[in-house]
Amino acid sequence: MDKFLEAAINEAKLGLSENGIPIGSVLVKNGEIVGRGHNKRVQDNDPMTHAEIDCLRNAGRVGSYKDSVLYSTLMPCYLCAGAVVQFGIKKVYAGESETFSGAKEFMEAHGVEVIDLKSQECIDMMNKFIAENPKLWNEDIGEL
Repeated sequence: MDKFLEAAINEAKLGLSENGIPIGSVLVKNGEIVGRGHNKRVQDNDPMTHAEIDCLRNAGRVGSYKDSVLYSTLMPCYLCAGAVVQFGIKKVYAGESETFSGAKEFMEAHGVEVIDLKSQECIDMMNKFIAENPKLWNEDIGEL
């Protein structure tokens, strides 16, 4: 398994252990992880703290993002895709898009290369979470 996806999965598992939503993300620059985060909407009572946003906040100011790569266990939503486009991140690896299709086309339309890794571990983790927490999941994706 890709070590950066594995780091994102570890972030997702950390979020789940905190009774949150199991989505994790890492930002990679020059082959090194410079930021990591996980969905903290539940933990922080903050609807904006998606995994990718938490990751970017934790990375801090890194200068140009054009040579950075974002990994997420789930295809980024429009909120997170907007941050990707805004900061000029040119490549995103998504662990999966089966449980949530996200904003792949939006990112691609703005020049972002998006690779869906179709990770069975990511798919299984989200399917289990969604089955056990449908109300929380629907709140997270704005379907309530």
